[in-house]
Amino acid sequence: MIPDPLELAQLLEQYVSLGVFVFASGLGILSALAWRRERDPRMGIVALGYGLFAVYGLIGFLEYVLLPVVPYEILELVEHGSALLIFAGLLAFFVALIRY
Repeated sequence: MIPDPLELAQLLEQYVSLGVFVFASGLGILSALAWRRERDPRMGIVALGYGLFAVYGLIGFLEYVLLPVVPYEILELVEHGSALLIFAGLLAFFVALIRY
């Protein structure tokens, strides 16, 4: 039996988003611990950037989990709007690079 390409794409998106969430959360925690130890403001900004990436991954993962509960239009709006988190995370990394 050949899997439906749409279902395969949704599963791929969900698993990749889960991976982004787990990886960004881990790096965010490590960055926050480094900030706490060193008190370098740049590490706090980097931890914030990773946190934004983690939230983006969580939103992508939960989209299909919440599909039976939340209307599709709202979920799509939240998912596409959460791309601003990627922009903000990249901006945070840029700020961390150019400060001090």
